[in-house]
Amino acid sequence: MPEICRFYGIIIKMFFKPKEHEPAHIHAIYNEYVGIFDIHTFEMTDGDLPLKAQGLVKEWLETNGEKLIEMWNTQIISKLEPLK
Repeated sequence: MPEICRFYGIIIKMFFKPKEHEPAHIHAIYNEYVGIFDIHTFEMTDGDLPLKAQGLVKEWLETNGEKLIEMWNTQIISKLEPLK
């Protein structure tokens, strides 16, 4: 699973579309915790990511949502800027 970004100990990854299922989503990994986030709604749909980490991922998604949708649709993965 390609890494898209890393910030505050959180790693953001995305599978290529043919290998993954809808809805479009990313995986956020923080230590032993994982959260799966819908890239259209920014909501965590599965996982056990702590609330503080969920908030950081949602903030990052607000900035990068359009780029993530483009990546999902084109299957061209690139690195994105972390939260600052």
